[in-house]
Amino acid sequence: MSDSTPRETPLAQVHERLGATFTSFAGWRMPVHYSGHLREHAAVRTAVGLFDLSHMGELRVTGAQAARFLDYALVVHASAMTVGRARYTLLCTPSGGILDDLVVYRTGEEQFLVIANAANVATVFAEFAARAEGFAAEVADVSDSYALLSLQGPRAAEVLAPLTGTDLAAVKYYTCTEATVAGVPALLARTGYTGEDGFELYVSPPDVPAVWAAVQEAGEPAGIVPAGLACRDTLRLEAGMPLYGNELTVDVTPLHAGLGWAVPKEKPGDYVGRAALEKYVESGTPTGLVGLAGTGRRSPRSGYPVLDPRSGQSVGTVTSGALSPTLGYPVAMAYVPRSFEEPGTELVVDIRGAAAPVRVVKRPFYKRPAASGGR
Repeated sequence: MSDSTPRETPLAQVHERLGATFTSFAGWRMPVHYSGHLREHAAVRTAVGLFDLSHMGELRVTGAQAARFLDYALVVHASAMTVGRARYTLLCTPSGGILDDLVVYRTGEEQFLVIANAANVATVFAEFAARAEGFAAEVADVSDSYALLSLQGPRAAEVLAPLTGTDLAAVKYYTCTEATVAGVPALLARTGYTGEDGFELYVSPPDVPAVWAAVQEAGEPAGIVPAGLACRDTLRLEAGMPLYGNELTVDVTPLHAGLGWAVPKEKPGDYVGRAALEKYVESGTPTGLVGLAGTGRRSPRSGYPVLDPRSGQSVGTVTSGALSPTLGYPVAMAYVPRSFEEPGTELVVDIRGAAAPVRVVKRPFYKRPAASGGR
């Protein structure tokens, strides 16, 4: 295999049998859809969808000072996490720019599992290795030891329950536990990136085809469908969740991106980027990430200019956009000056030379019913 040949997940043959259409993504050959983007999107919103996310990266951090190291390396206050907790966090540069957004699981008193975006695994590992100097902590890239399945939708718990002895009601949102699923060991987490209730299953690559098959069979009465990257993108967009490479880059900070809630105010000690982020907390940022809602069927797309309708001048750029399958109208995210961020502000997006009116709205665009469990 040449360096330019995309890697395949352990489920590649399963996806082929299911008739998947593939795309190259972050160096991997991934299913973009199976039965169709809209059908898969609707299934996750109303029933349940099953994703192969084995392209994601996993880093294990161990040692007596594992928590203290993560306190320094990341924005998260890892030392405050109890075993079994998960946290969304960010890896920042000294100037506050975002190198990656991550999920951290505390799997033991001296052990953490850190999940990185596929395109950024090498960057995160290199930064961790450099920042670990002086700490009694070891960092290992264990990505090849894991395959990752994501079961997302309001009926996810119903589908998973018969396959595990774990009490899923006790697995709260953003927690994890060691479990047995379909007869194999798994790290079971109540996490996801779709805006729905759901679970992520970290299993050994040789075990994942059997787990996939068991979940599919158990989910048939609930209307389960295999789901690809296309609907994952529209699901996370509707939920107002930022994507690295679109909303998140090294050129923006968590405060620009509306992720100030992920920056702890009372965290003791220093961490990389702290001084820069605290300056932005005090002074504010000149631009911010906003939600945009349009009309009609033409959707803003990444890179399209956002214009002030009064002057016709460009005031920002769309980072993500699509026609929302759930809501039936176009939604987008964009960075604009703070003077344009008030909900209700009327703006225009230049869609291939045509002026499409949009208005600023609060994110998320879609929020699941409160009764849908886990939180």
